[in-house]
Amino acid sequence: MSTTITTTNRVRSDVTTEPSSTPTRPQSRAWALAGLGAGVASTVATVGAGLVHGIYAEDTMGDDVAILGSLEGDLVPMTIFHVAISIAAVLLVVFAAGLVRRLRATMPTDSLVPLVAGTGVLATAVVWVMAGALDTEFIFGATAPQTLVPATAAVYGHWIGTVPGCTMLMGLGGLGVFAAQRRGGAPRWLGYAGLLLGGLTVVLGISPLQYMAGLTAALWLLVTGSGFAFGDRSHRRAA
Repeated sequence: MSTTITTTNRVRSDVTTEPSSTPTRPQSRAWALAGLGAGVASTVATVGAGLVHGIYAEDTMGDDVAILGSLEGDLVPMTIFHVAISIAAVLLVVFAAGLVRRLRATMPTDSLVPLVAGTGVLATAVVWVMAGALDTEFIFGATAPQTLVPATAAVYGHWIGTVPGCTMLMGLGGLGVFAAQRRGGAPRWLGYAGLLLGGLTVVLGISPLQYMAGLTAALWLLVTGSGFAFGDRSHRRAA
């Protein structure tokens, strides 16, 4: 008569089958709120730049000396522009990093979409820093106009009237969200908003009317930042 004894041994004795008691940390929405804030700040900056009127006003247009003289009365909007565009640039860096992480979570590991989308948004942050690069020189120079060559005041006016709107590369972020949506990786409405506003941003940036891309880019930031912050519940639950 034979006796058979069956034993069960774990492959690793240090592994437990007990569920972890550590609570799952909810995914942060700070990056999306940063995008929303960047959209608001860039809009404020655009308004501030538009109030620096010397190169466009009928009584000073084409007169370098008169344009330079008008800057002293525009110190407040010049300062608002500089502060707002700088805040927008900082917030946009955070949004770019969060967008890359968000798209990577739902795209294949070898996909270039997250990198291209994030790089486009990040490059726009650099453009916004450069848009405010001349502000210090002219904010302080406006109170001492004898230190400035009058023709440079006209260049400054055209600079802040054009460069902040050179946001063509931000359109790649919108197109990236659309690409993710096609694979079920983003809310459908956000994907189509990315296609429309991101696509328009790229097309306008390629055209000679590139400064108009600033409008569609700001709208895309407001829509996308709000969408991911308040309307991306299914992804956050899954995460």
